[in-house]
Amino acid sequence: MPTVAPLIIFKLSIFIIATLQPPPALSLTPCRTSCGSIAINYPFGIDDGCGAPQFRSMLNCSTDLFFLTPSGGYKVQHIDYDKKTMTIYDPAMSTCSILQPHHDFIMTDIQSVTIPPTPDTVFALLNCSIDSPVLNHYKNLCFDFSGHSCDELYGACNAFRVFHLLTNSSPPCCFTGYDTVKFMRMNILDCTHYTTVINTDNLRGIGPLDWVYGIKLSFTVPETGCERCSQSGGTCGYDTETEVMTCMCSSSTNYTRECAGGSFTAGDHRSSHSPWTFFHVAILLVLSLLLVI
Repeated sequence: MPTVAPLIIFKLSIFIIATLQPPPALSLTPCRTSCGSIAINYPFGIDDGCGAPQFRSMLNCSTDLFFLTPSGGYKVQHIDYDKKTMTIYDPAMSTCSILQPHHDFIMTDIQSVTIPPTPDTVFALLNCSIDSPVLNHYKNLCFDFSGHSCDELYGACNAFRVFHLLTNSSPPCCFTGYDTVKFMRMNILDCTHYTTVINTDNLRGIGPLDWVYGIKLSFTVPETGCERCSQSGGTCGYDTETEVMTCMCSSSTNYTRECAGGSFTAGDHRSSHSPWTFFHVAILLVLSLLLVI
């Protein structure tokens, strides 16, 4: 027995050490970080559970990145995370070079609050009826921007020149902000078409042919402790059922705030990774008896 016991003890010790080794590190949660050439950072996400819940299901990545609203999908051209702006473009929108059938730009109530168009995004309502509310009771909603006029727009743009030819004059138009089209649809505004122009504060002295057409949105980053999570090596996301913020550290483990030293969320199943089991305790008892012998 004296010659056998040390060998048994040695083998059991090796077994216990091997079984108590921590499981191999798992890959990070698969939150995609880009779509094409556009980086996807917090607060946005293109996979459910990634980013901030306020922006849930707003982006879709196919061949390109699209911003989704009730009125359709708008191609994302650029996201500036420093200035907290996103520039989108509607392929079906009229511009200086092409006239398209009119439609409304509609956002959800949440989108109107969390990621509204910037003040320097101007909506140009074109070919309006003289009975249009923005030319009568709500005419204070129209304004000139950077010294430009409706006549300039109709005269410089081939696409809009047709309105002048049909009436032999320049039909009314209205330069206005997002709040106007938010509360009044195109049929109520009684204008046949619209276009949108961005960076209007820098367009003084620049003709419509050189304007930048699109919609610039301004977003805010929720204060949920994401920076703390990122610094610990995690990815900011949320529980898809409760929409409570989580710090995703692996494909199966989420923490509430950070990866190192954070507290587990309810769905982490921490006990399933506990190394000390009844089986291990039994082996240690056997070892203790052998040592006594």
